[in-house]
Amino acid sequence: MEDELRPEYDFAQMKAGVRCKYIERYRAGTNLVLLDPDVAQRQQTNTAVQETE
Repeated sequence: MEDELRPEYDFAQMKAGVRCKYIERYRAGTNLVLLDPDVAQRQQTNTAVQETE
């Protein structure tokens, strides 16, 4: 299998990440909503999305 990663994504050069860094925030809840593409196209700004709630 050939490696298709771009050179700028050399993970060997990255520092170790922190596992579960945001787990407490996740457990507290989230207010993210994924819009379907057709809905997202009609809502051009964050403000417009908030006004429809």
